[in-house]
Amino acid sequence: MKSLDFGHSDDPAVQAQLDRLSALSVPQGRLGLDTIRAMMGRLGNPHRRLPPVFHVAGTNGKGSTCAFLRAMLEAEGYRVHVTTSPHLVRYNERIRLAGRLIEDGPLADLLEEVLDTGADLAPSFFEVTIAAAFLAFSRTPADACVVEVGMGGRFDATNVLEPDVLAACGIAALGLDHERFLLAPEEGVPTEPMARIAFEKAGIAKRGVPLVTLGTLYPSEAQAAIHDVAGPVGAPLSEFGHGWICDSAEGGRLYMFDYSESGVGQDFPFPMIPGAHQARNAALAIAMIKSQDKIPVSITATKAGILSAKWPARLQTLGEGPLTALTSSPKVILDGGHNPSAGQVIADALPDDTQSLHLVIGMIEGKEPGAIIGPLGDRVRTLTVVPVPGHPSHPVEAFGPDARTASNLEDALLNMPDDGYPILIAGSLYLAGEALRLNDEVPD
Repeated sequence: MKSLDFGHSDDPAVQAQLDRLSALSVPQGRLGLDTIRAMMGRLGNPHRRLPPVFHVAGTNGKGSTCAFLRAMLEAEGYRVHVTTSPHLVRYNERIRLAGRLIEDGPLADLLEEVLDTGADLAPSFFEVTIAAAFLAFSRTPADACVVEVGMGGRFDATNVLEPDVLAACGIAALGLDHERFLLAPEEGVPTEPMARIAFEKAGIAKRGVPLVTLGTLYPSEAQAAIHDVAGPVGAPLSEFGHGWICDSAEGGRLYMFDYSESGVGQDFPFPMIPGAHQARNAALAIAMIKSQDKIPVSITATKAGILSAKWPARLQTLGEGPLTALTSSPKVILDGGHNPSAGQVIADALPDDTQSLHLVIGMIEGKEPGAIIGPLGDRVRTLTVVPVPGHPSHPVEAFGPDARTASNLEDALLNMPDDGYPILIAGSLYLAGEALRLNDEVPD
């Protein structure tokens, strides 16, 4: 079965290009932006012809922050380009043009053009994807762009962006993930793990471009590493705990105070995306909007965007569909969390009626098997392990003696106890994408 990294399309022209993408890999030992810069040059440097860009890095929460940014900008009436990763069901989800996912015909032509242009450069899958996104952005009129970093920041393909097009950069929550790449030995970089992670994320900082971070919410060594990058670069810092603060207020509101403004703080609505942690992501988006002066966004639009933002596979309750019809459980919750910090967020954010649940988990090799089950603790009534389609994944033995196995998600749900407890599907964004596909809830 083809890896969900590259996806499958019912359109033969798109599938032909996805097959070419699936043959790409990162050459061993290659780091840096030379290849993406060379591709951009051959394509006419489209990354220099973009409307104002909001660039977001982080371990967890960067996708949600991008969703809030997009919603706030669109609530103001702006047309917004977006590139995020990974996709859940269709590759098209990675490129949103002026508010709509790219259609199959233009996508096939775009990928073919980029792949042909850079064939001799041996680009990676993600480098081709970002080159295609920026090329499409440069050719379609819009008012703003929202760009999610793929992995890290310093050497991420999105970091080809230059100061002239950037409105603001942001760093969401930090945690340990992709350690093989982000903690690889290198001279002249921090050696403490969280400091190194922060150093890599802060690599998106640019001279004169506001860098908005969660500041004092990070470990002290991570906050210090960000300072050590931003200062020499000349990126103005706006940090939680110093430049701004946010907190939950009475009546389900989000209170935010900006130290640079006189008077009292402002109340915003609490996000509709489930989880108390989403208030932090919404506040980061607000702070990014407020930090820049390239594209004005009113408080009214900001509030409307908080309420309208959607981001699938983040504590999402699945609707009625072919997958949920296989179980009598009153609720099936889906989350793509796959690292320890995400596991803790899930545990903290689950609704009160899910204090005890059945867990269906699938995790790709290289991830920590206890990342999700550890924080959930004794709330897990049964633990069912499923493979992650298209990816080498941990066997049932990795999850302890009480774990049982199922051949796929359908098998897992068909064999759930009929006891009225909810089900949580978690452990991988790729598994989450499979759940959405099986339940006919393809992101649009």
